[in-house]
Amino acid sequence: MIRSGEPDVAALLARIAALQAENRHLTARVAQLEEDLALARLHRFAPKSEKHSDRLFNEAEQAAGDDTSGGEEDDAVDLPDTGFARVEKPEGKKRGRKPLPEHLPRERVEYDLPDDQKSCPCCRHPMHRLGEAVTEQLHIEVKAKVLQNVRFKYACRTCDRTGIETPIVMAPMPAQPLPGSIATASTLAFALVHKYVDGTPLYRLAQAFERAGVPVSRGTLGHWVIGSSERHLCRLYEALKLRLRAQPLIHGDETTVQVLKEKDREATSPSFMWAYRNGEDSPEPIVLLDYQPGRGQIYPQTFLGDYRGILMSDGYSAWRTLTGATHVGCLAHSRRRFVEALKTRKKGGGPPEQALKVFEQLYRIEGLARSEKPDKGETRADCTRRLRQKHSVPILNAFKAWLEDIRPKVLPDSKIGDAVSYTLNQWEYLTRYTEDGRMPIDNNLLERDIRVFAT
Repeated sequence: MIRSGEPDVAALLARIAALQAENRHLTARVAQLEEDLALARLHRFAPKSEKHSDRLFNEAEQAAGDDTSGGEEDDAVDLPDTGFARVEKPEGKKRGRKPLPEHLPRERVEYDLPDDQKSCPCCRHPMHRLGEAVTEQLHIEVKAKVLQNVRFKYACRTCDRTGIETPIVMAPMPAQPLPGSIATASTLAFALVHKYVDGTPLYRLAQAFERAGVPVSRGTLGHWVIGSSERHLCRLYEALKLRLRAQPLIHGDETTVQVLKEKDREATSPSFMWAYRNGEDSPEPIVLLDYQPGRGQIYPQTFLGDYRGILMSDGYSAWRTLTGATHVGCLAHSRRRFVEALKTRKKGGGPPEQALKVFEQLYRIEGLARSEKPDKGETRADCTRRLRQKHSVPILNAFKAWLEDIRPKVLPDSKIGDAVSYTLNQWEYLTRYTEDGRMPIDNNLLERDIRVFAT
C-alpha cells in the first residue's frame, strides 16, 4: 500500500540516478581541480624542464609498479620493431676551462726577476733562462670617447677685398644615422644590442652610462631606439620580410605581451607578438617579430599573404586559415600535454609515461636522420624521408591505435584526456612531417627565438 504524499519507486530511482550522475560530475571536477592545483604548484616551485630523463621518472615508474589499482598495466604501447637500434647515452661534456679564442689579439706582458735574484740560491753562480710559463687571461675594456667632427672652412681673400659678398665653402660631413643627434652609428648599435639582444631596459642602460661618467637620459635613449627603427631598421625589416616569404619553409608562433600606456587601450589589454622564422637549414637565418593588438586570423594572413610553402605552427586555428600553405603540426606541443599529465599524477607512470616513451623514440629517429650520411645521389631531405618512412611511420600508426584504445578510458576534462584529444584531433598535421624530409618535427626552433624576446 502506497501512502499518500510518499514518492513512488520510479521517482526514487530517478532521484538516485540523478544523484549518481551529479556525484560522477563532481568527482571528475574535483580530479580536474586537483590536477590544476598540482600543476600550478609545479609551475611555481619545480624546474621548468620538460626533459624525459631516468632521473626524473625512475621514482614514478617504481611507484606505478607498486600500484595495484589495476586498469593501466594493459595500456602499454606495443611499438613495432623497425630495426632501429637503441641509441646509447652520449658522453657528458668534458669539464675544465676552455681555451680562449684564437682570433683574439694577444698582448704580451712579461714578468722578470730582479737582477739581484738571478743568482743561484745554492752556489751563488748566475742562472740562465730555462724557458717561460705562459698563462692567458681575458681582458676587456669598454671605453667611451668623443668624436670631434672638424669641418674646415674656406673663403676667397680677393672677394673679401673687392667683392660685395665673400663665399664661404665648408667641407661636408658624411650622412649621419640620426641628424642632429650626438650618437654615432656605433653608439646606436650599442644601445640597440643591449636592449633587444641582451634584454636590458633603457633605464638600466641609462644607469650604466651614468656610471661611466656619460649622462644620457632614458628619454634620449628612447629617441635613439625609435629614430633608428623609423629611419633605417624598418627598411631592413621589409626587405627581410620579402625574403622570408620566398622561403620554402616558415615557422610561425605567437606569444602574449603587455604594453603600457598604449593609445586607446588599457594596460591590462592582451596583446600579441607574432613570430616568423625560416628553416634551420637556411644559409641566411631570418627571424621577424610582428606586434599586433590581437590574436585574430587577419594578422598572419596579412603578414604572409598568399604564401604557398610549408608552414610549421601549433594547433591554433588562425594559422590554418592560410589556404595556400602546406600546414605541419608541432609534435612538441602534443608531447608537452603528456608531460603535464604525468606531472599531475600522484604515483607517476601510466598512459602519460607510455606516451612519452613513444615521443622519445620518435625524436631518436630524428637524431639518426640528422647524423645519417645520405646514399650516393640522395639528398639530405630524401634521406630523412626514407628513415622516417621506415621507422617513424610504423611507430606513429601503433601510437594512434593506442590513443584510440585508451580514449574512452580517460576523463575528457583531465590532463591526460586533453593530451589524447589534442593529439588525435591534430593527427593529420602532426604526422605530415614524415611525408617530406624538409619538414621539421616541431616548432622548437622558433620557440627558442621567442624565449629570448620574452626575457
